[in-house]
Formats: sequence, structure tokens, C-alpha cells
Amino acid sequence: MLRKLQSLVSDYFRVSYHEGRGILTLIAFVVIALLTGVLYKRFVPFRPVDTSVTDQKKLDSLLRLMQDEEASKPQYGKNDTRDRTDAERFNEPKRRAGERFAFNPNTVSVADWQRLGLPQWLAERIDKYRSKGGQFRQKADLLKIYNFPPALYSELEPYITLPASAPENGRRPFADRPAAYSYTSGNRYPERPRVERPVLQPFDINTADSSQLVALNGIGPTSAGRILKFRNALGGFVSTNQFADIYGLDSVGRVELMRLGQIRSAPRRIPINTASAADLDRHPFLSRRQAEVIVRYREQHGAFTSAESLKPIRILDAQTIEKIAPYLEF
Repeated sequence: MLRKLQSLVSDYFRVSYHEGRGILTLIAFVVIALLTGVLYKRFVPFRPVDTSVTDQKKLDSLLRLMQDEEASKPQYGKNDTRDRTDAERFNEPKRRAGERFAFNPNTVSVADWQRLGLPQWLAERIDKYRSKGGQFRQKADLLKIYNFPPALYSELEPYITLPASAPENGRRPFADRPAAYSYTSGNRYPERPRVERPVLQPFDINTADSSQLVALNGIGPTSAGRILKFRNALGGFVSTNQFADIYGLDSVGRVELMRLGQIRSAPRRIPINTASAADLDRHPFLSRRQAEVIVRYREQHGAFTSAESLKPIRILDAQTIEKIAPYLEF
């Protein structure tokens, strides 16, 4: 039987007798290897090692280590006010109204600052500024304190008292300098013409140019360009509160702008019943999506008659309608 099978393999693969015997032997080894795996799984049951107790002990020890590490960390107060800005903390509703009395910002104490209505953190900031040699030589210097509210400064400004700076040792400054230059006396120092700074007058912010803006304290060429760019995008200011929306304008420049910048001319209006979506989208108070919805609503329901007729448009909230209404022509 084996010889017959060996001859059959030799004839099929066209090999010699000895090569056919080798092929047959190899086939036998392969069959035995395959059957060994099948028979082992069938007759030798798999018994998994129970490691649940060991694993549970490891997990318990890891959890204990994590809890000990968490307990060893310093516990900071879980106060949601730590993520607020200084301006948000100052404008909290719980801030009580301060007293009003005359004070010198160079000598007033932290407690008196709090009596005036400043929060403790801002009063301590001012005290730290003075301890490092900072001085308030004029009233507006108070706005140099980071995040000092301009609204509070406007309330306190009438009560700020700054004494005139006294000369040291009772002597007049530069008293030892010679008189004005003259060819007869031969003095070394020529007399220089005194340049008087012109007194700034209020102006119309909606028609002002950059030269008028640069003349204000705290406003340079860059800030003036931003003011004009924002004004032109709006079509003109309708309220001095809009000065707070000007990008990059600090508190000193904003106070000066509110003091001298007046609104005397009407803003440029957009004819809402004939304007395209692109025309409406150019206004900074409207997005492209809102402009498209306004035009579609107008085409379906007819012309708008007033700002009230914009209220059915869901995409426009009451605040947006209130801001954009002065710039619309019905």
C-alpha cells in the first residue's frame, strides 16, 4: 500500500522514487502537525488562570496612591471668580457705592480707597504702585493704573486734590540760572520763545480728521486710524458709548474722546428696503447670514416700515435691532 502510494506521488509530481518518498514523508508530518493542534484543543480543556483577586489588589493600591497624591496637593479655593478679569470683578452687582470726599491720591490709604468705592485688589494695586516710587502729578495720572475704571474716575475727578509742588529748600527752581541772553550782558543762555499749547475745543467726531484726534492726550496716529476706520464702517457714531468698542483704544484716550468728541451730525443711513445683502453685510453690526435673511424676508413679506417690523426675523435679537436701527432708513 505504501509503495503504491509512493509510486503515485512520484508519477504525479514527475520526480524520482526517492524524491517521491521525501514528499510523502513531508505530507505526513504536516498532517500530523495539524491533527495534533485539533486533538489538543479537543481533549485538553483550557483552564484560564484566575487573576481577578491579584488584579483587584493592584487596582486598589493604585487608587489609594492616586488619592494620597491628590490629598497632598495644595488646595486652592474653588472660587469661580479666579477666572474673571479685573473689569468683571469690579462691575459685580454686589459692589457698594462709595463715599465722596476730597482726597490726595498720593497719600490716601488703602482703607480710604475702599471707602471711595474701589475694591480691595485695586486699592492694593495703587498702594503697590506708590511704594515703588510712582506718583500722581495730575488727576489723569490715576488712569495709568491698570484697569482703573474710567466711569469711577469721572465720579472721583472733582474730589481729587493735588497740592502745588513746593520747591526744595524754599528756592525757586533754576533761580541760579542767569537772566535772558543779551549781547550787552554776555549771558550764556539765550532766551527761548515760550510756546503755548493751544486749548483744545470740542469737535464733531463724525467729521473729525486724524489731526484733530492726534492732538488729544492718549491718542496717537495708530489709534486715530482705528477710530476713523471704525467710524467709517459704522457710518458715524450715534452714542459716545460706542467709543468703548474701538479696538486698541486705552482708557486715557477714551476719556479724552468722551470729553471733547461730540456727536453733532447724523450718521450715514442704509436704505433697508432697496439695499442688497452685500450692502447690509458691510455694516459691522450685521453678519453675512443676517443680511441674507433680511433681504429674503423683505422679498417674501414686503418692505419694512420701522424697526419694529424687523422683530419677526428670528436671527435678529432685540439687542442687534436696537444697535442697527439708527443706521437704517425706512
